[in-house]
Amino acid sequence: MPENVLFKSESKQHRSEIATYLRTVADSLDEGEAITLRSGEESVTMEPPARPTFELKAEREGPADGPGELSIELELEWDEDSNDGELTIE
Repeated sequence: MPENVLFKSESKQHRSEIATYLRTVADSLDEGEAITLRSGEESVTMEPPARPTFELKAEREGPADGPGELSIELELEWDEDSNDGELTIE
């Protein structure tokens, strides 16, 4: 299935600035609120369901015998058409 990037931002940040971004996302998740990503004129708002799939990955890219690039990736994933909300009866 092809990937369609809805938003992308990449920049060098101080660790404390990254922690602030992560806390904002964590607070939104904890409160069940939508998450808006914004950079300049570009923005996207997403509403993760109550139980998205959470993927955490540590990677090393580069040659097997030399220095490479290390990364930590955090990913929330869910189906757009999933109805993962709580049951309500009206």
